[in-house]
Amino acid sequence: MVLDGKAAIVTGASMGIGAAMAIDLAENGADVAINYRKHDAEAREIANKIEAAGRRCLVIKADVSSFTDAEKMVAEVREKFGRLDILVNNAGINWDGVIWKMTEEQWDTVLTINLKGYFNYARAVAGIFREQKSGKIVNITSINGLRGKFGQTNYSAAKAGIIGFTKALAKELGRSNVNVNAVAPGFILTPMYESVPEDVKQQAINEIALGRPGKPEEVAAVVTFLCSEKARHIHGEIIKVDGGQYI
Repeated sequence: MVLDGKAAIVTGASMGIGAAMAIDLAENGADVAINYRKHDAEAREIANKIEAAGRRCLVIKADVSSFTDAEKMVAEVREKFGRLDILVNNAGINWDGVIWKMTEEQWDTVLTINLKGYFNYARAVAGIFREQKSGKIVNITSINGLRGKFGQTNYSAAKAGIIGFTKALAKELGRSNVNVNAVAPGFILTPMYESVPEDVKQQAINEIALGRPGKPEEVAAVVTFLCSEKARHIHGEIIKVDGGQYI
């Protein structure tokens, strides 16, 4: 398997795309530490699947917006696994509203979790990866960070920020043999979208050239590839997994 002997952190991995990525990394040989905020039973279920794949799993309840929590999690993973090779920044929320109705709390909460959370974990692993002269960082953004979306100024701004963050981080860590890339999903069937009104779902599907929503596993496969040595010369890229929705 392409990730034998590697150890990974996936934030926001109790459900949806995060869960699919954690499982796929494990099925390809990595030990995986998963971070989550409130879905205890779901996180345990993902851990069971990782362990069923024959890999070790750490389940850590932590607030990604906390700089201290990020440092503690990274330290615990290194202690328990004996190494750390991969970081997948994925944890995020949406709290939508048009700009003339959006509250300061909506803006601050989404930007803090969806953007600062990525900084917290990248900051915590950067020194480790530089010292060992190896590492993979994959940041999950969105096509809405590339194009914007009505009613999501906060979410779109955070996801656009992740794109700039990824490119700058790639410049800073490249000489240390650390690959940094981002994946931008389009409309993916996750629990986050189960509450979306049917007309909005259909509008999104109508945008997709392939004519269907994506599956979390289809995003996970790209992330696993980027975390492997097969992708060692891919750096600073934003890879869309959207069935042609953006075009």
